[in-house]
Amino acid sequence: MGHYLRPGTLQLAALPPLSLYVHLPWCLKKCPYCDFNSHEMRAAELPEQRYLAALMADLEAALPLTWGRTVHSIFIGGGTPSLFSPEAIDHLLSGIRARLRLEAGCEITLEANPGSFEKDRFRAFRGAGVTRLSVGVQSFNDSFLKTLGRVHDSAQALAAVEEAAQAFDTFNLDLMYALPGQTLADVKQDMARALTFSPPHISIYQLTIEPNTFFAKYPPPLPEDDTAYDMLDLITDMTGSAGLQRYEVSAYAAPGHRCFHNLNYWQFGDYLGLGAGAHSKLSFAHRVVRQVRFREPGRYMEQALAGHCLAQDEEVSRADLPFEFMLNALRLKDGFALQLFSERTGLAITTIQAALEQAQAQGLIVRDLARVTPTVRGFDFLSDLQSLFLPKRR
Repeated sequence: MGHYLRPGTLQLAALPPLSLYVHLPWCLKKCPYCDFNSHEMRAAELPEQRYLAALMADLEAALPLTWGRTVHSIFIGGGTPSLFSPEAIDHLLSGIRARLRLEAGCEITLEANPGSFEKDRFRAFRGAGVTRLSVGVQSFNDSFLKTLGRVHDSAQALAAVEEAAQAFDTFNLDLMYALPGQTLADVKQDMARALTFSPPHISIYQLTIEPNTFFAKYPPPLPEDDTAYDMLDLITDMTGSAGLQRYEVSAYAAPGHRCFHNLNYWQFGDYLGLGAGAHSKLSFAHRVVRQVRFREPGRYMEQALAGHCLAQDEEVSRADLPFEFMLNALRLKDGFALQLFSERTGLAITTIQAALEQAQAQGLIVRDLARVTPTVRGFDFLSDLQSLFLPKRR
């Protein structure tokens, strides 16, 4: 702990909100587009008890880095966390509560896939303490589900979403667009079906080809960029008509249902990551630190139980902090307060003045003395906007 608290070049007046991320890395099947740290395993073979023990050992070792801090949200991601039994999730959350101070009404999200759905399972997760379910539907079209390598079909997706809507006051649907062979009419049909459940939150992502995936090796034909833009415009129109506001590049929510956990990421808050391959970003008075756990589940469990689960532990340099902040904050439709930049990075606004002027000159942002907001053009060319804040290397 003394290593993190030693004098440094930053001066953070206060620490940001703290969230907890827990990674459960197993899936029934690896999807061809997925570059997440996920590994195939049948539910009956999951090493639940050993992995939960490793998570608790991991948390115990990390506790000195979060002494006195309140956790505002928990996100259990994967993989397919809903492969774990409700009893295991109950045990996990009980162990977390015994070791960390949770905010009253702490948002607790669990990712679930229709392929791991069975009657009353979602209600059991609610009983274990989960307050928000994120259902990985991706599409309600059997043809596209097959192309995406999903283990569920449209009937299972519909049944899972129906139960999620009955069991949870707030839930999210994960959907994808710009799929191989998909048309505007297909997107409209998918969205119309999703909206029949009145979801309070939808996350929707364009299919992109990521390195080290099956699709990278055997790329399918995707819709043209102009068609993908038209699809996104249609999605935004349909969600808006249903009362969902686009508040982030890929997120739409009804009033009062924005995901706090993800907002904390996008506002450059802190998060402690537990589990195989999990990432952490933690702030201290004079520095911001990033950590990564060992990626392979077997090695992670072995190392965590031995008290040494960090594969990487490094300080974010002053030069990299502006880009790290902007990589997240510029995803928000409402942008960010200039004061937040200084609070979360410990840097003066003058650090980014030249880049802000360039972004404004290119029509990518609007700003005043208090706030920076991406324009429609800035949203459409987000990578170009974010790249303006990359450190100038000599």
